Amino acid sequence: MKIILTHEVSGLGAAGEVVDVKDGYARNYLIPRKFAIRWTKGGEKDVAQIRRARKIHEIATIEQANEIKAQLEGVKVRLAVRSGDAGRLFGSVTPADVASAIKAAGGPEVDKRRIELGSPIKTLGAHATSVRLHPEVAAKVNVEVVSA
Repeated sequence: MKIILTHEVSGLGAAGEVVDVKDGYARNYLIPRKFAIRWTKGGEKDVAQIRRARKIHEIATIEQANEIKAQLEGVKVRLAVRSGDAGRLFGSVTPADVASAIKAAGGPEVDKRRIELGSPIKTLGAHATSVRLHPEVAAKVNVEVVSA
């Protein structure tokens, strides 16, 4: 099935791209979560609009991405969450939580969709996360999860 991506999807493509995926993946995951819309001949106008919006929010050059990477890697990120006696969290830490913690620690504002957690963070301690700033630049951010 041909679809038009409305958001960046890891391993698939960036917003505004027309990609071909399995029918079930499109119907059950991408379209209901508003990551994509069905491709139609009239949808080409939507592609142009999505690309214009992406250029506004996108980090334009590798130099800008490297500057933001240096800022992110210099920030100490501490996230206070509720946890049980054994160090397990009540729930898990989400990319939105990490984005707000980076902002609170004095770092640059980061879109939560650009933060990649290797696995769900469900324990206290130090965890490594990755922030995709540009297709060629990714920043490593260490998040320390502490009990609130």
